[in-house]
Amino acid sequence: MTFAALAQAPNRRRTEAWLLGFVVFITVFGYAYTELSMKGQLGGGLGGFAVSVFFIALVAHLVVRRFAPRADPLILPVATLLTGIGLVLLHRLDITYAEKPRLHIAQAATGQLVWTVIGVAVCIVILIVLRDHRLLQRYIYLTMAVALVMLMAPAFFGADKFGAKRWIMLGPLSLQPGEFVKIMIVVFFAGYLTVSRDALALSGRRVLGMQLPPGRQLGPIFTIWVISLLVLVFERDLGTSLIFFGVFVIMLYMATERTSWVVCGLLMAVIGAGVVGSTEPHVKGRVMAWLHPMDIFLPPDKRPPGLISDQAAQALFSFGSGGIGGTGLGQGHPELIGFAGNSDFILTTVGEELGLAGVMAILLLYALLAQRGMRVGLTARDPFGKLLAVGLSGALLLQVFVVTGGVTGLIPLTGKALPFLAAGGSSMVANWVMVAVLLRVSDSAQRRREPVRPAAPRPDADATQRVPRVTGGPTPGPTPGT
Repeated sequence: MTFAALAQAPNRRRTEAWLLGFVVFITVFGYAYTELSMKGQLGGGLGGFAVSVFFIALVAHLVVRRFAPRADPLILPVATLLTGIGLVLLHRLDITYAEKPRLHIAQAATGQLVWTVIGVAVCIVILIVLRDHRLLQRYIYLTMAVALVMLMAPAFFGADKFGAKRWIMLGPLSLQPGEFVKIMIVVFFAGYLTVSRDALALSGRRVLGMQLPPGRQLGPIFTIWVISLLVLVFERDLGTSLIFFGVFVIMLYMATERTSWVVCGLLMAVIGAGVVGSTEPHVKGRVMAWLHPMDIFLPPDKRPPGLISDQAAQALFSFGSGGIGGTGLGQGHPELIGFAGNSDFILTTVGEELGLAGVMAILLLYALLAQRGMRVGLTARDPFGKLLAVGLSGALLLQVFVVTGGVTGLIPLTGKALPFLAAGGSSMVANWVMVAVLLRVSDSAQRRREPVRPAAPRPDADATQRVPRVTGGPTPGPTPGT
C-alpha cells in the first residue's frame, strides 16, 4: 500500500462511518416516532430493531474497511438509509394491518428485516470472495445462459400473481428471478460490448440527417427487442421488459457514443409496447387504468373495457392529500390501496404522510446512489468496469422511474418493486448484490488512480553508485597543448 493510499483510505472510511452513524440514528428515530404516533407509547420491539440496524451498519462498514478500503464512501450509507426508511414504512403499515384484520394483509416488516440481513450478508460474501470485478468478464456467456433460463422460467413454472407471471414458487417461499436477471444481463452486456464496441460503432447509412447503424450490427438490439417482447407477452411483465431493453440501449450508447442506437431503441420500444399493449389483456387493462384512472368509480356498464382496479385512483388521492409536508408519519390512510401498500405503491405512503418533500428526498437519495455509481464508471480505467458500473446505475434509475412513473400516473403501472423500500426478499438481496459490485468496482478504480511512489535509494549507497556510468565509449585523449 502506497503512502497516498494510507492517507486516503482512512479518510474515506471515516466519512462512511460518520454517515452510517447518522443513518442508524434516523432509522431508529423514525421507528420510535411511528410507535409514538400510532400507539402513544414505545413498543417492545424498538430495542431489537435498533440493535439489528446498528450491527447491520457496523458489520458492513468493517468488511468494506477491510476488503474495499478505497471504495466510494457514500454508496453504503445511501443504500443503508433507503433500506432503513423502507423498514420504518413497512412497520408503520404493519401496525394498521394488525389493527384492521378485515384487510387480510400479512405483515411484512419482520420478514423484510430478515431479508435485509440476508442481503447484507450476501454483499459481504461478494466483497470477500470477488477481489477483482474483471473476473466476471470470463463467464459472460455462462452468465447470459443462466439469465435466459431464469428469465423464461416463470412463463412455464411460475405462479400467476396479481396478473403477472414473474414469481417461481419454492414451497412456502417465492423467488422473483427478474431481480437477479437484470444484474446478470448487465454483466453480459458489459463483457460483450467491451469486445464488440468497435464493430458496433461503425458508420452505416445516413437517413433523414442521422447516421444509422449498419444492418448486420442491428442484430443484437433486434434480438434483445424480441426477447423483451416475449417476456412481455408470456409473462405479462411490463416492468422487466422496459428495464431489460432500456439497460441495453444505455450501455450501447455508453460503449459507442452514437445517438442512432438510442433512436433505434426508442422506436423499437414504442412499437413493441404499442402492439402488446393493444393485444394483451392484462397490459391493456393497465393502460386503461393509466388513461382513465377515475372511471373506476363509474357504474360497471360505463367503465372502459379492462378497467378493474382502483389502485391508480387511490394513489393519486394519496399524493393529493399529502400536499407539501404530508399528514405526518402514521396519520394517513395508505391501507386504502390494499395489498399494494407494501409493494410498488409504498411510495404513496411517503407521498401521503411525508408529502412532496418526503418524495423528493427519497428520489434524491436514489439519484445520489445512481450518481455515485456513474462516477465509479467514469473513474474506472478498464472498459468492462466502466460499462458494468454504468449499467448497474442505469438499471437502478430505470426501475425507480418505472415504479415512480406508474404510481404517479406518468406511465402505466408496471408492478415492479421500489428498490430497497418495497417488501420483497428477491428485490432486497438483488439490490445489495448491486451495491457489492459497485463497491468492488469503486475500490478497483481508485487503486488504479493512485500514484505510484518511486522507490527511495538505499541509504548505504554512495553518490558514485547512484550516478549511471557511461561505458563502451572512446577513451578521451590528452588535452591539446599539454
